[in-house]
Parts: sequence; structure tokens; C-alpha cells
Amino acid sequence: MARWALRDGGYGGRVIQVHRGDERYPGGEAAAGIETRHAFSFGPHYDPDNLRFGALIACNEERLAPGAGFGEHPHRDTEIVTWVVEGELTHRDSTTGHETVVRPGDVQRLSAADGVRHEERNDGAGPLRFVQMWLAPATFGGDPAYEVVRGIADGTPYAVPRAGAMLHVRRLADGERSAVPAAPRMYVHVVRGAVRLDGERLEAGDAARVTGAADLELAAVGAAECLLWEMPGEPSYG
Repeated sequence: MARWALRDGGYGGRVIQVHRGDERYPGGEAAAGIETRHAFSFGPHYDPDNLRFGALIACNEERLAPGAGFGEHPHRDTEIVTWVVEGELTHRDSTTGHETVVRPGDVQRLSAADGVRHEERNDGAGPLRFVQMWLAPATFGGDPAYEVVRGIADGTPYAVPRAGAMLHVRRLADGERSAVPAAPRMYVHVVRGAVRLDGERLEAGDAARVTGAADLELAAVGAAECLLWEMPGEPSYG
């Protein structure tokens, strides 16, 4: 499922593991207008060698047809971060009482903590595509929390304190380069377009899991958009 690349670098040596978009585990329900692609072990697709990367335990690419969605369901002890690529996502939760429409460029975070119930739907007239990422908190319990940051700008990191992680958004023009933050762990997900990372071409849907990220940069091949998760090296969760 992956290609390993070993390089000398910071944090005692660099390891880059590339996972291709067409290797993701399929999910969803086509008859209900739901198409899902899972980057990590999920539901019936159990892979003991692909349970998580640092705090990140899910990175799901979701497509919902108009009128389709996920009915109310529970979560707990999970940080849920959503990035809309196309369309509008309607989010409702019965625990904190929020009803929100999330659009491209917005970051939505739901901290499930002791427990929350929510639903996500495409109430619009066009297709909806979004990336949803789940992170494990450093400690369990607490009160649920909800936040939407509208129109997050490049170069403005978004912190998820309960997971000790930081989200970076990179929107690059053709040929533009951008440094990858130096960190013990970096997860790079290509949302659209294509980039080169350490000489490896990554297309939309591809991801790279980097241990010992230092002196790395993204180089856009055409216009591109990427999500980067900066995480500590040896997490202790629970």
C-alpha cells in the first residue's frame, strides 16, 4: 500500500511513507449518495499495521450527493476537523446545539470529549466534497466544544490543543514552493492538484507520512492545495 523512502535528516533520520489515493479503503453507501475513501484502518477494513499516524486516526475523503448525509450518530474522545473542498456542508449537533453551514476555506472542529451526537448533510443543490480528519486527544473526558474558522488564510496555523497538533493549509500556484514545517511527525494530504515532495510526485488524494521532517518543501505542479498536520514524535494518549 505504501512506498518507503529513507533520507538523512533531522530528528535522527527522515522516513517518508507515501500512500496513494487509489489505495484508500472504500466506504460509504452508493445507493444513498455517499462515497468515502479511508486513509486508515476503518470499520470493516481492519489493518493492524495502519491504525494511526501520531495523533491522526482517520483521514476520510467524503463525497455526498445533494440530499445525502450522515444521520445523527455519536462520538466521544475524538477531535474531528473538517475541510470542505466543494459545496456546502450542513452540520448539526444535539449536544452543543450548533447548526452551521461550512464552506470551502473554512475549518470546522468538533471536540467530542465526554460525548456528542451530530449529523452532517448536503442540503445544497450541488455535489459536496470534504476531507474529515479525526485525532486522538492527549487526555480523555471533558466538555464538548465546537468551532468554525471562516476563510482560514495560508500561513495561519490552526491549533488543536487537545491533540497537541497543528494544521497548516498550503495553496500554491504553478511552480511555487513552500517549506514543510520541521517536526517529529508531519502528515501531508493533497486536496487538489499535484506537488512534489522530496522528489516524489503526489496527486490529489495522495498522502505522505513523514517522520523526522526537516529541510523539506512542497513544489506545486500546476495549482495545488494541501493540508499538513504537524504533530509531536512520541505521543501518549488516553
